Amino acid sequence: MRLRNPLVYNLLVKFCRNWWLTVPSAARKNKGDLMTRVLLLGLDPKTVDYSDPALPPGMTAEKIHAGIAVAMRQFAERGWEADVGLIRPDETAGPAVERQLASKTYDCVVVGGGVRMPPRSLELFEVVINAIHKAAPGTAIAFNTRPDDSADAAARWLTAGSRAV
Repeated sequence: MRLRNPLVYNLLVKFCRNWWLTVPSAARKNKGDLMTRVLLLGLDPKTVDYSDPALPPGMTAEKIHAGIAVAMRQFAERGWEADVGLIRPDETAGPAVERQLASKTYDCVVVGGGVRMPPRSLELFEVVINAIHKAAPGTAIAFNTRPDDSADAAARWLTAGSRAV
């Protein structure tokens, strides 16, 4: 079948390309068409209270940014596409996570230690986990302890596929 109308052809190509992005990564892997995608999700360093004793001593915005750069390099070295999603610890966090997850299909979301470690962030942590579950129910969730161990956290779930422990 030959499509003569370029508008119809372009719409069909766009539809097929977008449909393929919704196919689970396990089904895409053998096709070699798309990379594994990881979302590194953490607090915007400008919003972190660095005096909180629950955070590692000496943590600064500069160290977080440097750790994110290391994580992004490690993701790329593993052949993974990665995005960083920085959220604020307020009512915008859940919707921001949902918007980010709606923009692409991710194989794993790595939730940063700053979101889940401080006890006073428990409600934020719950909001983030529920937003991930709602927006990307089949996506693996991993937890880092610091930005530069994010690739290892994702690898626990990506190398063997999502598995029950």
